[in-house]
This record gives sequence, C-alpha cells and structure tokens, in this order.
Amino acid sequence: MSDETNGPPQPSGDPGLYSQQVQHTPVSARLPERVAPGVFCTGVIVVEGAEEFVLDFVQGLHRPPRVGARVVMTPNVAAQFVAALRENLQRYEQVFGPPKPLPQPPADRRPTVQEIYQDLRLPDEILSGVYANTVMIGHSPSEFFFDFITRFFPTAAVSARVYMSASQVPKMLAAVASSVQNRINRGSEPRRGPPTAP
Repeated sequence: MSDETNGPPQPSGDPGLYSQQVQHTPVSARLPERVAPGVFCTGVIVVEGAEEFVLDFVQGLHRPPRVGARVVMTPNVAAQFVAALRENLQRYEQVFGPPKPLPQPPADRRPTVQEIYQDLRLPDEILSGVYANTVMIGHSPSEFFFDFITRFFPTAAVSARVYMSASQVPKMLAAVASSVQNRINRGSEPRRGPPTAP
C-alpha cells in the first residue's frame, strides 16, 4: 500500500487549519464479514441520476423479485467499469468462448422502469446502496464475480460482492455501456449547487 502527500499543507483561510491532498493507492481491500458471502444476481437495472449511476442487481429467482445489491458510482467510475468489464469479457471469451446467449424475452411491450419497480422488492437495508469508486472483476467458466470497492484513505474496503452467470454478463455490459454512452452523447456536465425543487 502506498500513500503519498502532494506538497506541504496549505492554509485553508482559517488560521490554524490546513488541508493537504493525499494520494492513496491501496493494493488490497478489507473484506467485511457481512459482505464476504456476496449475492447471486440474475440481472441488473441501470438508473442514471443527475450526478451518479445506480446499478440495482436483481435476484429474479425470488418471488417477488428483489434487489440483492445496489451500487452507486460516479459517471467516470461507470465509464471505467465498462472498459474493465469489456476487457474481462474478452479474456473470458479467449479462454472459454462466448457465453451461451440467454433466451430472448417475448416480443410484446417492454415494461417501463416504474412498472418494474412496482413489482420489485427493495429491502430497507439497501435502499441507499453502497458507494464504489473501483471494482475488481474475476470469472470462472460459469460465472463472474464483482467486488465493488470503496477506496477512502486510509483503508479500502469491499462494499458489495456480486456474482452473475457468465450468460448474463454481455447483457449487463450492454446496459451499462448504453447508459454511459447516452450520458456522453448528451454532453451532460455535473450540476452545480443544490438540486432544484420540482
């Protein structure tokens, strides 16, 4: 683990208070006991907010379906996640071939996001989600795992661990990549100041 300071402390305008930028690049992350088992999910819903992307990992085998993990990341981190996932999927395909494609859903009307969330259970303990500013991705012949990590000084920690079947990963990559690309195409800039009331 390496921690560096960038220059001497700087006055903050208030006598006696100083701020100092710290560059923190851990080589490992703590794995809290409550996160270690992870959750197996069968899909993801990508919701784009004004300042962030929210990835709701859905456990579709439950009745009613439920969100097993909610991960919040900035647009920059979401773009990095897309690049890392694309690279990992290419490595997977070089070794095991393309994942078996999922069956196509019926051609009737797709539900709106509001309709999906009406039938989706969102447990109170994950309503706010967890923040991640980096991710570690790995795979076996049948599944991928994602360790979403919060890197804050002085110790990085895994904030969510998610498993998905390899067949789900191309669809997830397409969904997240599409949302990131839509944001880039709109030229969205971060909003300044507090949100405005409707």
